[in-house]
Amino acid sequence: MTHLSRKFCVAPMLDWTDRHYRFFARLISKNAVLYTEMITTGALIHGDRDRYLQFNQEEAPLALQLGGSNPEELSTCAKMAEDLGYDEINLNVGCPSDRVQNNMIGACLMGHPGLVADCIDAMQKAVSIPVTVKHRIGIDDQDSYEELHHFINTIAGTGCSTFIVHARKAILQGLSPKENRDIPPLKYEVAYKLKQDFPSLEIIVNGGIKTIDECLEHIDHLDGVMVGREAYQNPWLLNQVDQALYGAPKSILTRHQVLEEMLPYIELEMKKGAYLGHITRHILGIFHSMPGGRKFRRYISENAHKPGATIDVLKNALEIVTSEQVAASEVQSFIHNESKNTP
Repeated sequence: MTHLSRKFCVAPMLDWTDRHYRFFARLISKNAVLYTEMITTGALIHGDRDRYLQFNQEEAPLALQLGGSNPEELSTCAKMAEDLGYDEINLNVGCPSDRVQNNMIGACLMGHPGLVADCIDAMQKAVSIPVTVKHRIGIDDQDSYEELHHFINTIAGTGCSTFIVHARKAILQGLSPKENRDIPPLKYEVAYKLKQDFPSLEIIVNGGIKTIDECLEHIDHLDGVMVGREAYQNPWLLNQVDQALYGAPKSILTRHQVLEEMLPYIELEMKKGAYLGHITRHILGIFHSMPGGRKFRRYISENAHKPGATIDVLKNALEIVTSEQVAASEVQSFIHNESKNTP
């Protein structure tokens, strides 16, 4: 079993944190704990479980996030994941989507702490790997600290010791899932208070975190952070994680070298039938805010989805960004020399 240090986690994100993204992210950070997209118990029990659960061994440490509220079904799916080599099972108690609410999945479960405890207990009895919970700080008018404290205390009674706290409440009636990511205000202080009240529990905060400095500020109060959209849209953020949060030596890989290491993976996946655009969409942000970054992104976006597109699309995009960066470097060198020569 892989040891899990959750100082830095990449959040489960629907349509984003698939196995192609996770392979890419692992090239940049060796220590971050990666999470799958939420997968419902119904999809695994009645659907193509191999397709949903497949992953590359290089992705470890890796957690599976499950969506469901039936203890027996959750325990069955947790056992599937453990048998395949996943390192953690996480229960989604935070998604505000109407679609999942109708199936008693996600944030609506915060209103049923006893049921969540039953689900966690059943999974813990079925597997030996950690079972964790990702949840909000409240839902609708059930948003008092006392209610959140009761929720945590009830779940912790099963022996569950890791809680990933999305520091926003979810508004299930009246806001879309997208609006629920931004409109309810972030209240990191609530997560801090949970850690004070439950010092023996591992409390990890999620929501709105964008920089390594912010991560370090939170870790002064908590056990770890979980970063979502920023880790996807600006993936080079992960390059700082191993050194800043895990004390590892500074990575010597450049952005170009990471992409070069992706090439054999992409070629192998395409031989298996993968579509180039389904993989390259995850790497578009690697040159975020860098010279040539927009041209890199545009070239791939315009060409990776064309019929017959090959790995040459990525190679050409790399050549474009390299030439842009060389040109930018020459301009900066000229400006520097001119400033030195100015009396």
